[in-house]
Amino acid sequence: MSAPPMAAAAPPPRLTGDWNDWPFTPGIWTYRRDGRGSVAQFGAPGRNATINFRCDAQNRRVTLSREASAAGARMVIRTSSMTKTMAATTSDANPAHLAADIATTDPILDAMAFSRGRVLVEMEGQQPVILPTWAEIARIVEDCR
Repeated sequence: MSAPPMAAAAPPPRLTGDWNDWPFTPGIWTYRRDGRGSVAQFGAPGRNATINFRCDAQNRRVTLSREASAAGARMVIRTSSMTKTMAATTSDANPAHLAADIATTDPILDAMAFSRGRVLVEMEGQQPVILPTWAEIARIVEDCR
């Protein structure tokens, strides 16, 4: 007797209405220091991180990246107090990531750290990522300042 065929995964539902009412993307934040500075990662345990939030201490910049394959996309970050659109470039990571560099003086970093419960990261052609605002975001911002 053979095993039953695997069902194809259903595409995620289209999110409508106010983004503040959308469910969080499943996952947890982790934080660690390394030779380049520090990194906070968000994702499901045992899988590649969905979001990487890195402090490059030497160059004093923060990079936000997410697993994605589209080239030349724009990244939109929404918080409870502001929205910012940035150009995202393809990183050399495997799997592919799109990344946006953020100056340590950019107000979006404080808006992310102090957002009321959630931060939304959107990219055209990708499922939005709704992040809980745990302390890891603020730790990365402070590490780079």
